[in-house]
Amino acid sequence: MENNKYDIIIIGGGATGSGTALDASSRGFKTLLLEKNDFAEGTSSRSTKLVHGGVRYLEAAVKGLNKDQYNLVKEGLKERSRLLKNAPHLCSRLTLVTPIYKWWELPYMFIGLSLYDFVSGRRGLGRSSIVCKNKMINNFPSIKKSGLVGGVKYYDGSFNDSRLNVTLLKTAQKFGADCRNYSEAEEFLYEEGKISGVKVRNKITDETYIVNSKVIINATGAFSDKVRTLDNKEAKKMLDLSSGIHIVLDKKYLPSQEGLMIPKTEDGRVLFILPWMGKCLVGTTDEKTTLSEHPEVSQKDIKYILKHLEIYFDLKIDESEILSSWCGIRPLVAAPKNASTKSIVREHIIISSDSGLVSILGGKWTTYRKMSEELVDYVTSKFALKNKECQTKKLKLIGSENFTKEMQVDCLDEDIKNYLIKMYGDKANDVLNCVETVERLHKDYAHTNAELIYTIKEEFVQKPMDYIVRRTSLALIDKQAAKEILNKVLAIMQKELSWDEKRVNIEKENSLELLNNSL
Repeated sequence: MENNKYDIIIIGGGATGSGTALDASSRGFKTLLLEKNDFAEGTSSRSTKLVHGGVRYLEAAVKGLNKDQYNLVKEGLKERSRLLKNAPHLCSRLTLVTPIYKWWELPYMFIGLSLYDFVSGRRGLGRSSIVCKNKMINNFPSIKKSGLVGGVKYYDGSFNDSRLNVTLLKTAQKFGADCRNYSEAEEFLYEEGKISGVKVRNKITDETYIVNSKVIINATGAFSDKVRTLDNKEAKKMLDLSSGIHIVLDKKYLPSQEGLMIPKTEDGRVLFILPWMGKCLVGTTDEKTTLSEHPEVSQKDIKYILKHLEIYFDLKIDESEILSSWCGIRPLVAAPKNASTKSIVREHIIISSDSGLVSILGGKWTTYRKMSEELVDYVTSKFALKNKECQTKKLKLIGSENFTKEMQVDCLDEDIKNYLIKMYGDKANDVLNCVETVERLHKDYAHTNAELIYTIKEEFVQKPMDYIVRRTSLALIDKQAAKEILNKVLAIMQKELSWDEKRVNIEKENSLELLNNSL
């Protein structure tokens, strides 16, 4: 890569950066993406796993006659539809139910969610309906029954965020993009005051090298302001950071495939209780925070979630029952003074510095594709690149090109077969073909030696946590199980990547530290 000239260099390997790499490379631009850690290591693997327009935004739009909020919802629903079509193995329809405990809230909520259906138009996933009290109790046996009036059912999208992130990169790679994790942009290079390249350090080998381009994009999410000060020490802060945590509980708390949406907690937040990867996912909180590479879950936030679960469930949930928990940092475009982070519209903005560094700030997973399209349009205009039409609106992502739910997979174990189809789509058999004998890594889960070797060879895995947390999400649903497979993962990686014992011990120590403190 030394002294290589690119049309576009992107810094940041989360949702926006990866989406932009795909948009740019599919238009024919020679594209390089740099990520200082693993892809989707930050916010992009720690979402609520929803592809949605935003019911809360729609309520705010109607109450405040706010056209910007309304347009944000409409755009989100349009992108939801595209994502479900372009990556059907990773994205699916999700049924959500809002429990109602005051009779007058039933028509209010039904009208509001029917309006959500109306805004969805022909892209709608189903019509909202009222659910009677008895059916609510039947579908959600643990729900608090005292005062329950009924519920309102509606539909949104669910997805696997970290898998989608790596799928975007693999698809970009198909179009010639060069995608590098553990490659940190240490400083910018300039010619006559204009940005012209990046000095990059490979964090695995500690080597440094220079890459050149007049178009350099800062898509680093929560770290965007930090990268902007790398270009200009006087750069004004433009982000408000908000932390959101999620906890994972046993499936017994949500035995059906329907989720619950609590529209307004005592302090006005939205709480989701969702089926995810065979578990019950609950989140999220919304607290102002400071920048951190590995944000930790606070006891205060865990107590907040457990407290609200007790409001809506008859069961007493003990903290020891939490299988895993994690914290993500949301990069929100700075709000007016004294505004709370939950009141900020999660819109995005694109700006450029005097030297030409282009930064994209804000946004959310659902609209990553639209943000990427706007960003590439912006740089082609600003830097007079040959304008080429966006290709991503109907572009099937890797794994979905020949995908059907009735795919034939060469595996006798039903759970492994179903797991591979959901995670890898039409690449499921490619995963199995990596080994002669498929062996489980854990008796209770469908992860195998074949999957690990495949992700090392094909999906940029360089450290154990790349696989355990982001390629499989095991650590995000069962931290103890993740610890139990760690030694097997290390043994396979040692063989595949020719590690010595010193490297194995370092990786084990680092992995346990992250498992114990960040999950």
